[in-house]
Amino acid sequence: MKNIKLKKDKYRRARGGYSRLLRVSCERCGNIVALYQKDGQGSLKRMYLDRIIEPSNVVGKSFTCGKCKQLLGVRYIYEKEKRPAFRLFEGAVLKKIVKTA
Repeated sequence: MKNIKLKKDKYRRARGGYSRLLRVSCERCGNIVALYQKDGQGSLKRMYLDRIIEPSNVVGKSFTCGKCKQLLGVRYIYEKEKRPAFRLFEGAVLKKIVKTA
């Protein structure tokens, strides 16, 4: 895996400065769908578009698995911060923390 730098900005600071890299995969088929920077504590309820590292070309109104076409989440604007994100469906994805260099 290439060396990935985590973003250090106001959103990370607002969540206590704690970040980790997650490998997000489809719960149904196990296909890896994204590499994501999660800031702060808590469960993964939404994925902000500016925090999705791979794939870098996320477009469209829905977040689906490329292999089995399972619908994992829908795009919306998180009102509290006015940021575009995908609202994930409960139990739709699995996540694993990835070690960074």
